[in-house]
Amino acid sequence: MKGALTGWRRNLAVLWLGTFIAGMGFSEVMPFLSLYVGQMGDFSKNELTMYSGITYAVTFFVVAVVSPLWGKLADRRGRKIMLLRSSLGMAFVIGAMGFVHNIWILILLRFLQGLCAGYIPNASALIATETPKESSGTAIGILTTGYVSGNLIGPILGGVLAQVFSIRLTFIITGILLLIVFVLSLTLVHESFKPSDAPIAKRDGSLLSQFKNPTLIITLLVSTMIIQMGNNSITPIISLYVKELMHNVGPIIVVAGIIAALPGISTLLSAPRLGRLGDHRGADRILVFGFVFAILMYFPQGFVSSVWTLGLLRFMIGISDGALFPTVQTLLSKNTPRELTGTIFSWNQSFQAAGSMLGSLLGGAVSGWFDYNGVFIFTALSLLLNFIGVLIFIPSMRHPFAKHSVD
Repeated sequence: MKGALTGWRRNLAVLWLGTFIAGMGFSEVMPFLSLYVGQMGDFSKNELTMYSGITYAVTFFVVAVVSPLWGKLADRRGRKIMLLRSSLGMAFVIGAMGFVHNIWILILLRFLQGLCAGYIPNASALIATETPKESSGTAIGILTTGYVSGNLIGPILGGVLAQVFSIRLTFIITGILLLIVFVLSLTLVHESFKPSDAPIAKRDGSLLSQFKNPTLIITLLVSTMIIQMGNNSITPIISLYVKELMHNVGPIIVVAGIIAALPGISTLLSAPRLGRLGDHRGADRILVFGFVFAILMYFPQGFVSSVWTLGLLRFMIGISDGALFPTVQTLLSKNTPRELTGTIFSWNQSFQAAGSMLGSLLGGAVSGWFDYNGVFIFTALSLLLNFIGVLIFIPSMRHPFAKHSVD
């Protein structure tokens, strides 16, 4: 290498920016999407709730369904072309949302946004295949901070842009930013892609039969879904829980926004360091730490009496996310044949999208049955069951401080 930003390092720098903007593009509409839906017609309260729910959910549903198909195509044609498809498609679709005046056209565009998804998993797959194995954990940890920070800043930036300009112009600005991502990905990202001699569809057996340890792969994918379900189960009730803790007095919206942002901040700070630690000490150790730490931090959130205590515990949850998400991706990368990397990372995105859907639905339902504190207890128990499953189905995780064999 001739410089600091050549080869895989330049890929990492460009794709970090790309995943940051892609993550931001997905999340920045969250503060005002329901308000925008309300501009599409003269709806009753029930109609507005229904249409808003459909508008939110349709993108996650489509992502969950089509991600494996895009991943399979990425393994045949290369990951870079999938980056270009996704960034260009999202640029036009999200930009077009700024011009609609009909709810069904907006829902259609949200549907198409789901079809255009895939930038983040293909960026992860490209980094995993183009980065030396000894640095893959570090690289994926750094890449994780890109879309985590995009998801973190997105709602704040979206709210500011919508307040200063308008909701419509915010969609257009996001589309322009994604068009810049397309140009950067086209001109600066390098992939030494070599398609496999035998087409994937003609290989013997199912997809899972092509892995040395299919049980490990299934366990990691299910873990992605449950971890994301836990994160999203809190989303519908976090502002209401803050309101209750503050006794409906004070700047509740501002405090709720800060509380919601804290996990992203700590993930941003911790993921690269935990990735480097996993490269040197073993990814299995980091995964075990992430599960245990998350369980210990989720349980007391249901019993706090101070918003400051809640904020501290939410900050700690970001550290567990910084351990869990990148480590799952690293283990998937290291236990996946190179020619199937795009497929498995897209499956990972599909399971993550399914977790987002389940979390939002279950979080609302559980809070209705058991009040807000029940959501945190439910999340902790879900992660505990997930951790037990990991210990059962990945035997090396039972002895994380012995010589590690998973990675």
